[in-house]
Amino acid sequence: MSDKAADKPTAYERLGGEAAVRALVDRFYDLMDLEPGYARLRAVHPTTLDGSRDKLHWFLCGWLGGPNHYIERFGHPRLRARHLPFSIGIVERDQWLACMHQAMHEMGVDETLADRLAESFFNTADWMRNR
Repeated sequence: MSDKAADKPTAYERLGGEAAVRALVDRFYDLMDLEPGYARLRAVHPTTLDGSRDKLHWFLCGWLGGPNHYIERFGHPRLRARHLPFSIGIVERDQWLACMHQAMHEMGVDETLADRLAESFFNTADWMRNR
């Protein structure tokens, strides 16, 4: 890796590190729990969201270029395989993306970074569809 690439901050660093990732995830799940527009997405999740909050936080830390908390706990994410038991269609995908977009906006994520993340989130969320 070149020195120039090594000096470039990761998305994790640009967001503000672990506390910022946790705040983003918490806002995401708060919105999912409160906003009627995310009802179909909420229905795919367990009654309590504590485990989901932790897993997304751990996953995003590593995915964004920070510590690999998720992999240390569970091994390779195998996202599609882990999501197969849940019915995920276009509506759930789009609600997930809209909820994350709203959370990023409310948390004041830099617009350029938010746009870059939104594109990556779309590709991943679309891959999770199983119906």
